[in-house]
Amino acid sequence: MTGNVVTLIAETLDAELVSELRAALDRLGAEVGPPRWLAENVACDLDFIDLDPDQADAAARLVIGERAVDVLAQPAGGRRKRLLVADMESTLIENEMLDELADFVGLRAEIAAITARAMNGELDFEGAIVARVKLLAGLPVSTLETAAERITLMPGARALIATMRAAGARTVLVSGGFRFFTRIVAGQLGMDAEFANDLDIAQGKLAGTVAKPILGRQAKFDRLVQEAAAAALPLAATLSVGDGANDLDMILAAGLGIAYRAKPAVAARAQWRIEHSDLTALLYAQGYRADEILSG
Repeated sequence: MTGNVVTLIAETLDAELVSELRAALDRLGAEVGPPRWLAENVACDLDFIDLDPDQADAAARLVIGERAVDVLAQPAGGRRKRLLVADMESTLIENEMLDELADFVGLRAEIAAITARAMNGELDFEGAIVARVKLLAGLPVSTLETAAERITLMPGARALIATMRAAGARTVLVSGGFRFFTRIVAGQLGMDAEFANDLDIAQGKLAGTVAKPILGRQAKFDRLVQEAAAAALPLAATLSVGDGANDLDMILAAGLGIAYRAKPAVAARAQWRIEHSDLTALLYAQGYRADEILSG
């Protein structure tokens, strides 16, 4: 059956829940195929026709209720994307590196609060990054290396990048953070390219300023478009993922744009969201089976 597909993903996915969704889609007039398990008790596809994906998504969320299950409904054609453009902080890694650096000046709570507001779209991104970096003036450059030791990859990050690269996709990291850290993370994951901001350095210390132009929301969107054009790909063949307000434009523009454990203002606008699962959910969303997923 071709047409559309709805994917359910959970730490433990109940077959009974899948059956409930099939029945709900049937009541809405859809012709629904049999369950196709991508990973036993974890991820399952239901193919359907004669129903809009948005209607299927709404039906699935009513069936799921408060259960910790992620749902993505989309056209079945072209699910496997040829380009991934990913945010870094709170997406490919668990950290916010400015918050980590703030520990060394005793301002973690203050800077983390600014970070949270900026990522929820409550503050201008460029103004927020300038204000936070100013508070770090005078830190030795060696502090960057110490902070980098705290980097923790998001569960599923290695599998996501390794599997997509093995399938021939280009993987690009684009961050409103700093290249000192993106180079490390992109290297650890084996990504094809990374783009971020540069911290100004003076006499072996952080100057408290960011090199211009500052990479933010528009630059992330532009990078998605430029990478797709360079690879002669339509945006429909792209996947983008992020959690903050500066990711929203690239999330909305991509063929499959996913808000990953995102800030409320971002999750509210994104068509597709992953709220409970790790990053392997992005592979199941593309129809990869468990036996196709590499460990990285």
